[in-house]
Amino acid sequence: MAASSHADQMKIAATKFCSDDQALLTQIRDTMDIMKEVAVEFEKRNVSDKVKELEDAVLELADLSGYTVHLSSAVQTITSRYQPGEEVTDFHKLIEDEVLKLKGNSTTDPKNDIRVRQFKEAVWKVHHEGQPMPGEEQEDIVMTSTQSSILNMNCPLTGKPVTELEEPVRSVECKHIYEKRIILQYISKSSNQCPISGCLKKLRADTVVQDALLLIEIEELRKVNKETEVQDFTLLNEDD
Repeated sequence: MAASSHADQMKIAATKFCSDDQALLTQIRDTMDIMKEVAVEFEKRNVSDKVKELEDAVLELADLSGYTVHLSSAVQTITSRYQPGEEVTDFHKLIEDEVLKLKGNSTTDPKNDIRVRQFKEAVWKVHHEGQPMPGEEQEDIVMTSTQSSILNMNCPLTGKPVTELEEPVRSVECKHIYEKRIILQYISKSSNQCPISGCLKKLRADTVVQDALLLIEIEELRKVNKETEVQDFTLLNEDD
């Protein structure tokens, strides 16, 4: 009974922690957007040293954002599989070890963060509108305006768009997204291999989680989809 009570308390604490992380991530991303706008104004005035300072700060925020996501995922993973032992648990070490493992498995780089790329694009376009940035093809620049770390637009098991999932979760291993209830049933009854075609990663119940960034990214995807629908509707009216 006591063990069950402790487990419930840990889940409540983990949920609160991850909720706070989501709020922090939203603030970080909003700050990066504001810094981009300020940098554009500095670039218009040819104050290049201030632009560089802002770019460095945006990179630092991108790195902090990545760490926050890993930290949230680590807390959720540890909470889901933790079993109390006879000795006092060093949760700080447990969490730091899990964060290091997640960072080691991650291929993300702060320099490739979508907001870092948008920052550079916005500054570049001040004096080079219509020209590709050095080292990039024009197609790449167009793509980054809607780039996201959401790898699959639909849940492979339900077929629903990720924007319509009731409780979306993401694999810590391969970053694919699923409906929580359905993927847990799939893992327990069918297979532990990711159901995305061509993905060879193995899934466990404790590694499909709602990381701190997922809901934010899904909400941003909803906004992009809504803006696209409005644009399409406007074009349709113009054609008519």
